[in-house]
Amino acid sequence: MAWDVRPVTPDRFEDFADIVNPNRRADACWCLSHRLRAQEIESLGQGSREQAMRRLCEREDPPGVVAYLDGTPVGWCHISPRGENSRLARSRVIRPVDDVPVWSIVCVVVRGGHRRQGVTRPLIEGAVEYAGSRGAPAVEAYPVDPPGRMDTTMAFVGTRSMFEAAGFQVIGTTDALASKMPRIVMRRRLV
Repeated sequence: MAWDVRPVTPDRFEDFADIVNPNRRADACWCLSHRLRAQEIESLGQGSREQAMRRLCEREDPPGVVAYLDGTPVGWCHISPRGENSRLARSRVIRPVDDVPVWSIVCVVVRGGHRRQGVTRPLIEGAVEYAGSRGAPAVEAYPVDPPGRMDTTMAFVGTRSMFEAAGFQVIGTTDALASKMPRIVMRRRLV
């Protein structure tokens, strides 16, 4: 098996879409709901969430990475500077732990038909490597560990064990709740 993780540039947009929205539903998240406020989505995409995401992919630092397994797009990880995620930057429940200008992972998606096949580890490793190549001093994630089975039919923020396997450590908790349990803040230092 050959893994390759690449930023979601305009030429990889269809690969990203095949993972997060294979039916191309206009009302789907397009990995914007936790990133931008409705007004920002509107201004970027003139009413189209897909167009807003396409515009973000044209930026110098695209908003995430796509993982390929033997050339097939199988995973997506939304990772970008925390400050570029206006909803996260303004969040009253997931506050910054300190003043380190971290990059944040807010969404992980494994394409249907490829789940439970070890995609998340190379995906997260590739995301961390991408952030490091862009000068990130650290990467944070805000996973959940609900009791029982987690609904992963769409995107999710990951689990503690998933990030521990990628070298992240717990550094705090948030005021956000998942299944009545506080979410944690995990970080992996890069410098």
